[in-house]
Amino acid sequence: MSIGETLAEERQRAGLSVTQVSLQTRIRETVIRGMEADDFSYCGGNFYARGHIRSVSRVIGIDPEPLVAEFDAAHGGAPQPVSAVSAFEPEQPVAFRERRTPNWSAAMALALAFVVVYGVVQVIGHDGGAERRTAQQVAGTPAPPASAPATSAPPKKSDPVAAAPRNEVRVQVEAKRTTWLAVRGDKGESLFSGMLRKGDVKDLKAKRKIRMVIGVGGSVDLTVNGKDLGSPGEGDGVQRLSFDRDDPELN
Repeated sequence: MSIGETLAEERQRAGLSVTQVSLQTRIRETVIRGMEADDFSYCGGNFYARGHIRSVSRVIGIDPEPLVAEFDAAHGGAPQPVSAVSAFEPEQPVAFRERRTPNWSAAMALALAFVVVYGVVQVIGHDGGAERRTAQQVAGTPAPPASAPATSAPPKKSDPVAAAPRNEVRVQVEAKRTTWLAVRGDKGESLFSGMLRKGDVKDLKAKRKIRMVIGVGGSVDLTVNGKDLGSPGEGDGVQRLSFDRDDPELN
């Protein structure tokens, strides 16, 4: 389910009309109808679109942050903060023509450092071949017999057989309570996006990687590649997780 479909469905579930939402948010009805059709061009830019999503979500009674995260994922990511220093700093430094006298002290120091490094390399190169290392026996530890041939331990019958490599990643999501869920596959394609109700189960798979955004921490149980991972982020807010073929653990 897309962002617009979610906004429309939750508005209707809340028993509100587009006009009522417009009056409470002071957002024009044409903009709200465009958002519910996944057309954010009426918002006047991504910055205003994020603000409109938050305003409408609060009025219809849902958490806006998962929808904003889904919007950012589909529109190039969240904006990066810019410091005041970098905002007023020129993109290219202004070049000044200035006559400089030769720095003879720096040149002499560089030459001296080169001589020292060269001498150290020569010393290490000549003495390295004569270096001998001896092993000291720990006091009280019997020395191994000199004639004992080195043998490798036979494999134990109880050693586990290496598991065959997986050719895909599988994730099962079971909702413990109502929450928003957005899931994307290897190339960023949407595998699922929408609300989960208590008891809903989603089986998801991808070739190499699965990325997901969970609206409420601890609201779902996860089973990844056959291993039960329980409920991630108990008591936390929005959860962003990713899993690949080798994952039995949370990333």
